[in-house]
Amino acid sequence: MKFQPDTLPGVNVLTRHEPGQVWVGATPYTHSVLVPHRGDVLHWDAARFEDLGPASFDALIALAPEVVLFGSGARLRFPQPAWLRGLIERRIGVETMDTAAACRTYNVLAAEGRAVAAALLLAPEPRA
Repeated sequence: MKFQPDTLPGVNVLTRHEPGQVWVGATPYTHSVLVPHRGDVLHWDAARFEDLGPASFDALIALAPEVVLFGSGARLRFPQPAWLRGLIERRIGVETMDTAAACRTYNVLAAEGRAVAAALLLAPEPRA
């Protein structure tokens, strides 16, 4: 039984995720991305969690989402509250999860017609 259609006309759908890669539709990306529910996928300047700051999340404001899903990489890492201030002041919700979970959750919300945006860190975790 299918739970959602293979395609959602006019909506960006995350079709595949692997460490360091994500596909939006048929297009692969190997760098961190901002994925709005509609419109162009954008390069996100934050290659690693350590690169993040307020400007990283302020870039999402122009996408006008009602909720942002932050995929923090291979493991769950929470952004500092100060980094999210611009989104919070505009009453844009932010949910943090690992990148794989953010991809799955994004598709559910996009299929429901929600104005969702995903901010996905794609850098593989360094080996210990």
